[in-house]
Amino acid sequence: MKPIFASLALALLLSGCSSLKFWGKDEAEPVATGADAVAGDSQELTDKQKKEQEKKEKKASEPNDLKKIEASVDLKRLWSLGVGEGQEPQDATLVPVVVDGVVYAASRDGRVMAADAAEGERRWRADIDMPLTGGVGVGGGLVLVGTIEGDLVALRADSGEEAWRVALSSEMLAPAAANADAVVVQTQDAKVSGFSAQTGKPLWTYEGDRPLLTLRATAAPVVTETMAVVGFANGKLVAFDAANGTVAWEARVAMPSGRTELERMVDVNTPVLGGDILYAVSYQGRIAAYSRGTGRELWARDASSHRAPSLGTNQLYVVGTEDQVIALRATGGQELWVNRDLRLRNVTAPQAIGEVVAVADVEGYLHLLSQVDGRIVGRVKVDGDGVSTAMASDGERLFVLDNSGDLNAYVLRAR
Repeated sequence: MKPIFASLALALLLSGCSSLKFWGKDEAEPVATGADAVAGDSQELTDKQKKEQEKKEKKASEPNDLKKIEASVDLKRLWSLGVGEGQEPQDATLVPVVVDGVVYAASRDGRVMAADAAEGERRWRADIDMPLTGGVGVGGGLVLVGTIEGDLVALRADSGEEAWRVALSSEMLAPAAANADAVVVQTQDAKVSGFSAQTGKPLWTYEGDRPLLTLRATAAPVVTETMAVVGFANGKLVAFDAANGTVAWEARVAMPSGRTELERMVDVNTPVLGGDILYAVSYQGRIAAYSRGTGRELWARDASSHRAPSLGTNQLYVVGTEDQVIALRATGGQELWVNRDLRLRNVTAPQAIGEVVAVADVEGYLHLLSQVDGRIVGRVKVDGDGVSTAMASDGERLFVLDNSGDLNAYVLRAR
């Protein structure tokens, strides 16, 4: 049986319908009392109650309006470059990445570019001549993107020239990752493959379990000098020897539960590595920390997210399924604060930078939250078409790829 890939919008819509049923069940029925109570009065109360319920349902399904803020951090746009055709929010699988002073980005229509992170000067631009579905990965001197026909394309990071191209088993919906010797990629069919960074020769393949229903996304691998760690839609986190694909350990981030396939969705997103600790979060499951070397669970707590977490100074940031931004203590998982001001604004994965954590939303606003207490301390409008993909940072600048296909660089300044 072929798997069914559900969009996040569908998942949220269905869970929203469940909530509406819950409210309807809990509403008190009007009761007529006294000899003067008549059916018409009871019907009038029922109509009022229905209108009130409709108001509640409408409010619950609408995104929060933005509140005025007392800004203490300014965002200055340093430069902006057109990458190519924009991407729709539901297909935002092309993310920018910055490595060694160079930022790389790709567009849906097959264009890939490299630019100086500080000045915005374009280093090179390549045209794959085919729509792209996954990227951008950088490592081993390569820039890696996936095409709609299921090819993995490796470009030389210094020039943009094509180094090699290989056919994958299915589409790649997240960036590949690489070290000096191996390129590792997860495809939509839950397979993880390793290729020679020099030639593209296949090195190994691992076939994961495919749930019947998943989010239309996959986790990007995290690759070190010797190890590749991948999150799967079945709720597992698996560590491989990057050179030969031998499984070093596996951990259960979330256990599927519930009667329906929708309730049993536990997709694990891209993990984040901080020192010797890996952090991973699942949809409808948990967020947890693991020893990189052994996979031993260090702490865990209930959570649900479809975005990759971000690591700050001893704090871990995650965006919940209703777009609440949550800060946890990285060493123990204790909740430090929650900001619900951006509820249902379809915000991006968080990006820690300096003393703030950044998220952008569907209307194109870039928000800065204080790492201390979660208050929004800065905001700027990036693009009217919105921002849907994760941002990149080099510690000094934020790089934002908007839905119009422009790459924007911002610097933060305290007031």
